[in-house]
Amino acid sequence: MSESKFTKIEEVIDGKKTGKTIHIRGWIYRTRSSGNIVFTVIRDVTGILQATVKKGNLSDKEFVDAEKALIESSIEVEGVVKEDKRAPGGYELQVAGFHVVNFAEPFPIVKDQSPEFLLDQRHLWIRSQQLSSVLKIRSTVVGAIHKFFRNHGFYEFDAPVLQPSQCEGGSTLFEVKYYENKTYLSQSWQLYAEAAVFSLEKIYNMGPTFRAEKSKTSRHLSEFWMAEMEAAWMDLNDVSQIAKDEVKFILDEVLKNNQRELSILGQDVKKLQRIAESEFQTITYTEAIKILNEKENMGLDWGKDLRTIEEDKLMNHFTTPVVVTNYPVDIMAFYKPRDPKDPKTALCFDMIAPEGYGEIVGGSQRSLDIEDMKKRLEDAGEKVENYEWYFDLRRYGSVPHSGYGLGVERLVAWICKLENIKDAIPFPRTILRFKP
Repeated sequence: MSESKFTKIEEVIDGKKTGKTIHIRGWIYRTRSSGNIVFTVIRDVTGILQATVKKGNLSDKEFVDAEKALIESSIEVEGVVKEDKRAPGGYELQVAGFHVVNFAEPFPIVKDQSPEFLLDQRHLWIRSQQLSSVLKIRSTVVGAIHKFFRNHGFYEFDAPVLQPSQCEGGSTLFEVKYYENKTYLSQSWQLYAEAAVFSLEKIYNMGPTFRAEKSKTSRHLSEFWMAEMEAAWMDLNDVSQIAKDEVKFILDEVLKNNQRELSILGQDVKKLQRIAESEFQTITYTEAIKILNEKENMGLDWGKDLRTIEEDKLMNHFTTPVVVTNYPVDIMAFYKPRDPKDPKTALCFDMIAPEGYGEIVGGSQRSLDIEDMKKRLEDAGEKVENYEWYFDLRRYGSVPHSGYGLGVERLVAWICKLENIKDAIPFPRTILRFKP
């Protein structure tokens, strides 16, 4: 039967097919039988629908097949749509034809199984309502990123995944054998993006990112996706405002397209709407330390990086994402320049999400001072000669420029109200997990 002959479940639960005979195809989500009736809940990508199969309304073989078909069996059914307030979505299908495409074996996933078991069975658990809702929202988020930057005159630019040097710290590099040499998986597109802005001026990218961080927290992945941008002629204020605008735009797109999925995940839609309509504050690192010491009694010394616990405590005082600028230069990457107005701080920023979701965006103005960058690389034990091509960007027509990276999984985790970032990506990779 051709695709056009089948009705999507969302059209049924929207009330558009009441009283009509339709064809549905999908998978058995729930099933039980009682005498001469089989109650089956069918799922497709758009929703779930109860189907009632009564003996006598279809052939004996079809009824036996309906009784025999287990959860996750793939089926095609025909029937009449009736309103039924007791059914999921308020409608049911009174079945007149039941065809099993594939009889499933007993499904290994049942209620109340451990997170680790569900990760082992990720290839099957990805069918769950929760994960499918997350992945639909993730798709909206990624689409919104492309739409935002293209609407603002940015060009999409792809950088290599295999790179010869570090960008974010040598200790977190994944080494790869490259013929007779060695190279590394990308920590960021940034160094290559800085080359491209002298040609294209405003660019963005969506790509996989790899960090060999030996962290087991609910916020860290070894492989994740980052949406990055780089632009000539922009300073710290410009680039942090772009980040605020981007996150608000993404929220608007999710609210427009994923109300049902947000509801399934238990997210407060009105709260997200308020955030999307609010101004995001900007504070300095120094002001953040003051808040933590005066309001949270943390006794922090200036110069200490903000870890998970400090970010969480800070966000007790904000209900929207907040931008924190001017972190201490001594704890920042070599390419983040000193602020001329306060040389002990860098022209950089992080955006921190509320409710314990931590940093979702990190960026900076880029240093134009070759000698300062060389010294900082030497202090970090890096081979300065590996960066000569990068310094060329400063030698030939350099201009002020800035950029940032947005962690897609962290943003999705916050929007979807997830307890663990592992559920923000289809197949998570962590320090302890590289399969399925």
